[in-house]
Amino acid sequence: MFLKNTWYVACRQEEIEGKPLGRKICNESIAFYRQADGTPAAVEDFCPHRGAPLSLGFVSDDKLACGYHGLEMGCDGKVVAMPGQRVRGFPCIKSYPVVSRHGFVWVWIGDREQADPALIPDLHWANHPEWAYGGGYYYVRADYRLMIDNLMDLTHETYVHATSIGQKEIDETPCTTKVDGDHVTTSRLMNDLPEAPPFWKMALRGHGLPDDQRVDRWQICHYTPPTHVMIEVGVALAGHGGYEAPADRKVSSIVVDFITPETETSHHYFWGMARNFRPQDTSLTAAIREGQGKVFGEDLEMLERQQANLNAWPERKLLMLNIDAGGVQSRRIIDRLLAHEAAARAGATEAEQ
Repeated sequence: MFLKNTWYVACRQEEIEGKPLGRKICNESIAFYRQADGTPAAVEDFCPHRGAPLSLGFVSDDKLACGYHGLEMGCDGKVVAMPGQRVRGFPCIKSYPVVSRHGFVWVWIGDREQADPALIPDLHWANHPEWAYGGGYYYVRADYRLMIDNLMDLTHETYVHATSIGQKEIDETPCTTKVDGDHVTTSRLMNDLPEAPPFWKMALRGHGLPDDQRVDRWQICHYTPPTHVMIEVGVALAGHGGYEAPADRKVSSIVVDFITPETETSHHYFWGMARNFRPQDTSLTAAIREGQGKVFGEDLEMLERQQANLNAWPERKLLMLNIDAGGVQSRRIIDRLLAHEAAARAGATEAEQ
């Protein structure tokens, strides 16, 4: 169900400042912490002494000390020391490749020999002076694939987000879905709308543009494995070229979505928005973050209640409509890559025998 040989966002960098963080990813409990030089480390969240969670401990001289009896683990999963006790022969625990990049800590769950940092996606807006980013985190009690479905089909905005980003024209405008290798794109271009929805009116005002004129609007959703969805969104004053409008006639952003599976029915959701207008305006960043957080909060109840229904009626077959094409194609890519990983593991097992 989970791709293992891939990079997942484990946490935001600030989440491991000063103390360890325990987080379950793909059914594996992991303790994340920062070493003295700032380098992140990750080991199994299990003390080999009495099984206590290492994430309840503390960092001492680059070692992760158990908060129960003080046993110290190295970043390689080897026991280093314990007060009043010789530790030679103590069992090792699993350690994980981790990398800090783009404001996040990334973890590789699978075969560490394949953990190439070059495979972490290049986010052109990260650490760029002409872009600003603000985001947050939600814990979601739902299958991670339901979130991918949600993000690759923005038709639900009309209903779930009626007071923020939804408008009836979304329903009335067909979307197109294309697949290029492991990349799925679903696009919806809406032209000459009577007005922008409330969230985008706020963004127009923030950019010094009128919020009471007709607009063109676009949504272009990009899925890439394992669970990353980037959505190009924006509005432009009508008659200036829509998506191609000059920068002083539009507000546009990239909605950033990193979805990290926890279990079969829960996941970690790292959301945010990167924009290239007025990047130095911290108050605008805060306002957009607050507005976007409310939008994603509206999805939270729907997804968790959806999961509860699927748990209650597992035998029911769900319908697949035209608007579901983005999610359907994304799931097909996940299934294909899962089958490839399973075949590779089976081949490796046979070779060892």
